[in-house]
Amino acid sequence: MSIITKLALAASLATALSGAALAQDLTGKVIGFSQIGSESGWRAAETSVTKQQAEERGIDLKFADAQQKQENQIKALRGFIAQGVDAILVAPVVATGWDDVLKEAKEAEIPVILLDRGVDAPEDLYLTSVASDQVKEGRVAGDWLVQTVGDKDCNVVELQGTVGSSPAINRKQGFEEAIAGHANVKIAQSQTGDFTRSKGKEVMEAFLKSSNGGADICAVYAHNDDMAVGAIQAIKDAGLKPGTDILVVSIDAVPDIFTAIAAGEANATVELTPNMAGPAFDVLAAYLADGTEPEKFIITESKLYTAADDPAGEYDRRKGLGY
Repeated sequence: MSIITKLALAASLATALSGAALAQDLTGKVIGFSQIGSESGWRAAETSVTKQQAEERGIDLKFADAQQKQENQIKALRGFIAQGVDAILVAPVVATGWDDVLKEAKEAEIPVILLDRGVDAPEDLYLTSVASDQVKEGRVAGDWLVQTVGDKDCNVVELQGTVGSSPAINRKQGFEEAIAGHANVKIAQSQTGDFTRSKGKEVMEAFLKSSNGGADICAVYAHNDDMAVGAIQAIKDAGLKPGTDILVVSIDAVPDIFTAIAAGEANATVELTPNMAGPAFDVLAAYLADGTEPEKFIITESKLYTAADDPAGEYDRRKGLGY
């Protein structure tokens, strides 16, 4: 069994993996995929896994890279609608502003599936959403930090994702829920790093300069691993030891963060599987075959990884997924 197949089986809920869904065939179907871009290693892996899943199933996948711009995504969706594709997958760059184009897809009787991010639009405008529980991801990260620092005073600097995106909103909410009621743990500074490694490094440098050279920072919480890796470099450049002088917790579980954990330079990450397409294609097959309506929200697991979870082995298991 390939690692892609294993990820597909692990990511799907029982409702998504019914015998009927698996029995259907998508061979020859034309499916449009509007991807946000390639702002992170995780995003690149999602693209790679989606393309592999499509190839394995005989799907003609039409791929469009939005380069982090919603206007490019809306243009791509309208292009897919004009082509008369059988279905559309979209990983929305932001949560708002989708009603009109989703209505156009519905009028054209083209089902739309959201991947890994949500939208603020009526639920009848899309078939299903395959995503993690992003609030839970933030909560898992916050719970880990609360348990790790105990009664120690801990000033946290937060590297937020893209402003207005559902992961940035939800991962912040979950983290804040986890530290609520723990007066010793507080977010001292919070700024967007736009989910990129370079921006994460830049913002962390500013945090360090404004926090007594980093002496006043207990931990950094990054909404994704790429920003965390950038922050780790900034911490090292400042003459401090990431993972020791400043704790590092983030989300995604990409290969590079496992390298950092194995080196003692990061402490924890919360997994976001890159295989959202497998469950999406499973439910789409059943829907196109006989109109079977899937669950509205298909939720993937949010697993915590630390140094106790064989980070070197996790790196080896993930490095071939396109990160």
